[in-house]
Amino acid sequence: MNVGIDKISFFVPPYYVDMTDLALAREVDPNKFHIGIGQDKMAVNKKTQDIVTFAANAAKNILTDEDKKQIDMVIVGTESGIDESKASAVVLHRLLGVQPFARAFEMKEACYAGTAALQYALAHIKSHPQSKVLVVASDIAKYGIASGGEPTQGAGAVAMLVSADPKILQLNDDSVALTQDIYDFWRPVGYEYPMVDGQLSNETYIQAFQKVWEEYQHRNQKSIADFAALAFHIPYTKMGKKALLATLEDESSNEQERILTKYEASIVYSRQVGNLYTGSLYLGLISLLENSELKVGDQIGLFSYGSGTVAEFFSGTLVEGYQNQLLTMLHQKQLAERKGLSIAEYEKMFNDRLDINEDSDYEDSLLYSITSISNTVRAYKEN
Repeated sequence: MNVGIDKISFFVPPYYVDMTDLALAREVDPNKFHIGIGQDKMAVNKKTQDIVTFAANAAKNILTDEDKKQIDMVIVGTESGIDESKASAVVLHRLLGVQPFARAFEMKEACYAGTAALQYALAHIKSHPQSKVLVVASDIAKYGIASGGEPTQGAGAVAMLVSADPKILQLNDDSVALTQDIYDFWRPVGYEYPMVDGQLSNETYIQAFQKVWEEYQHRNQKSIADFAALAFHIPYTKMGKKALLATLEDESSNEQERILTKYEASIVYSRQVGNLYTGSLYLGLISLLENSELKVGDQIGLFSYGSGTVAEFFSGTLVEGYQNQLLTMLHQKQLAERKGLSIAEYEKMFNDRLDINEDSDYEDSLLYSITSISNTVRAYKEN
């Protein structure tokens, strides 16, 4: 049975900071951000926008009324949960109007959680081929004003509809996962910002890719030549490239150029958004599909990574007519119409936090947004 991604879309908040402005404000050479880490813009959100609103705004782009009748599972992968008990997927299920007899839950393992949700969805569809699963990876990456991680912040969501006989990408049964208990990045309960060992985090990411890629090749008897492109988890766009370059050292110059050209296509959107945490790999996949020349039957390799750490390499095959399912114009329009913020506006928005202990009403122009807080409960604008 063919199972995979039938529809896919992303949503990012309608505000951004230009990385040149941020660099100058922090007294850093702009090339350190544009070239050193490979980022041009950074998505910023208002306090009335959270992982639920991002998820709903992403999912509305791909769901029909018929889809909502067939979906029997809603999974949100996130490391930016809004409640220690109730899953954001339960709220999302209601906002989207999915039929009531469906499961809804969250998954967590840093930036890997979106892939965990996707693999769970695949297993479910194989047992229930008439159903569909909505998988959403939604996060807000924050490290603090003028912190070392500030230029690698971002926010947004990627929504995927998983089904039998998918119209975009058939996912192959070839995944290899790797788990290692390493404290390269973590956020204890009650902490607003994560703890990061930057050097260890970079080293662990690269080593994790090398280990899982070597094991994948051994188990599946495949090499770089078998793939039209590779897409990576992208905490910042140079990170994936560092791991890729280490792997390409023994390849021919033509092979290196072929793969690196496709990698550049996969980071077009991330350069303008920043880190989506659980959604970053899948934003890269969308960018690859919408900004490069690929053909039916092409194999795409996917590297997922979550600090702490879990890594996984798996692959998919592009299916006939996949181009017709892409929302390229919608995505590019969304990115182009965002408002650029001055550093003062960005810092004010960043520091304007939601206080769930204070009952308040809010206004926001987004289709889905937080409208009020009452007795710690968030109320959302509904479509």
